[in-house]
Amino acid sequence: MLVKWIRCTVVDRRGFERGQRKWAGLPGEPGFRGQGGGWSKGRPNVAHVFAFWESRAFYDSFMARSHDRLAAGQSGTYRDLQAKLFDYRFDVKTGFEPRFTGVDVVRIAHCKVHADRVEHYALMQEKVWNPAMAGSPGMVRGLFGEAPENEFLVMSMWRSEAEHGKYRRERVERLLLRTQTEADIASLAGDVVQLEPSWTV
Repeated sequence: MLVKWIRCTVVDRRGFERGQRKWAGLPGEPGFRGQGGGWSKGRPNVAHVFAFWESRAFYDSFMARSHDRLAAGQSGTYRDLQAKLFDYRFDVKTGFEPRFTGVDVVRIAHCKVHADRVEHYALMQEKVWNPAMAGSPGMVRGLFGEAPENEFLVMSMWRSEAEHGKYRRERVERLLLRTQTEADIASLAGDVVQLEPSWTV
């Protein structure tokens, strides 16, 4: 599965949201698995969108055919758009599905990892971080994705911001020490996204 993460700064909120509804045509596209998104909790007017495709081939075909027509509805409503593609590697909690039901917030961590630490980083993610997140009340589903140049995306979906906050307060600091994450990571960018149900396709 291919995961696309889009982030941009919105300059015309009403126009952007109107355009966002035009993506409702995606389910007819071959290989499309789901899309959703919302607003950054920490940065005003920053929007995040997450899209899932069965494979790179299906995604490339969509980009060549239908993408520009659907995207035209949002032209001029945003700036500083960044889009990244990640290959799905494994679930954070068993049974990941590309859907947004029963979820209020999405937490994303985008990491660049030192080349000689990639194996250790992925192992710690699988053996330490994932069980800790999966065992936390309110964590619904998540995934671990990889891109070229030692880039990784950890995406976790939570029933509420309060439950995600509780996990951060009670466990993250201890886990950072245990996994030596700081030695693995060259850079880390993260955000908490308040989902907009009307953007879910």
